Amino acid sequence: MKNLPKWGPLALAALLLAACGGGGDDPVIPGSGGPTGGPSSRGTFTAVVSFGDSLSDVGAYAPATSLTGNGAAPYFGGKFTTNSGPASATGTVWVENLATSMGLAVTPHEVGFAGTSVICPAAAASAALAGTCTGYGQGGSRVTDPNGIGKSGGALTVPMKAQIANHLARFGNFKSSDLVLVFGGNNDVFTQFGIFAATAGQVQAQAAAGQLTTTQANAALSEAQTIAYVAIQKAALELAGYVKSDIVAKGGTYVAVMNLPDSAQSPFGSTIPSASAKAVLSGLVNEFNLWLRTGLDGAPVLWIDTNAFFKTVYANPATYGFVNNTVPACDATKIAAVTANAVTDGSSLFCNSTPGAPYNGLRTGADVNTWAFADGVHPTTGGHKVISDEARRVLVARGWL
Repeated sequence: MKNLPKWGPLALAALLLAACGGGGDDPVIPGSGGPTGGPSSRGTFTAVVSFGDSLSDVGAYAPATSLTGNGAAPYFGGKFTTNSGPASATGTVWVENLATSMGLAVTPHEVGFAGTSVICPAAAASAALAGTCTGYGQGGSRVTDPNGIGKSGGALTVPMKAQIANHLARFGNFKSSDLVLVFGGNNDVFTQFGIFAATAGQVQAQAAAGQLTTTQANAALSEAQTIAYVAIQKAALELAGYVKSDIVAKGGTYVAVMNLPDSAQSPFGSTIPSASAKAVLSGLVNEFNLWLRTGLDGAPVLWIDTNAFFKTVYANPATYGFVNNTVPACDATKIAAVTANAVTDGSSLFCNSTPGAPYNGLRTGADVNTWAFADGVHPTTGGHKVISDEARRVLVARGWL
């Protein structure tokens, strides 16, 4: 989930933005090291435990898409992808795909919206499903800050720190039979980029009004970028710390950590009119990935380079079965009509792909399997399959599966 400023003011900011590196006062010097990869032996898995944000959200906000409008099933959406339906049989995300390929199930730890939530709703259907409620990822969630993107609008946005704590509160520790997946930090990047963008817009306006010289404007932009980079370093090192102290040290044996894809290559990235501003977004992603890997140096976890993989997919879409990787499959106008204009940004959370259904939000001509993006930053059904296929490939190559 994201909610970023409008981009008009940044159109001229490229004239002002000087190149500047991130870092500030680095707590450590990043090197060429990294995590050790964890076990090389095959695992005997009984659960998939996932921590993260909207990319790994297995249905935390389904009540927001209630067809009856009262938060109850059936739901026409609920996940950040091209949802199918009707009822609660929504489209699957990569975590679910991977679990299914292992003969396991993963359901949301918490489901709710607008101040109301239920812990482990799957258990209400069957006590035997209580152990499946290990999908902790939620749209909008950040690494540590509970005030994630969309929080003010009713989203839960439980941060990854608390997600891990919630698992430990339920089970006491991690088991060697858990496959633990950590994939988050996107919303910290979006938050810091949004703050930078707002500052850049103000600086541009002041420069245009003659209140700042070009030198002063460049200095202000450089400072804003440095502040964003320092904040991203902090979030990345915090996440690395949680992995080491709260997952590995608490029994986590088969732990895989994924770095972030470059959001500048998404449809959202293409809406940023300034090449310099787009470079800042890419820089923040790279900064997060660098410091997450640095913070995990020597840790017995498996590193999955999602960033490099996504760049390959973006450069060679046909190889992965995509005919479109630039236009969102979900139609913002249709979704606005379905939600009575409550949702106007085309969020895939509210996008249903059921042919002929009155709540269908798919763009005319779009295909959920051959178009890569559902909305500005989230994958379609086909996009999530590509992620889960790559994750499984890496796990097999390591010998875990």
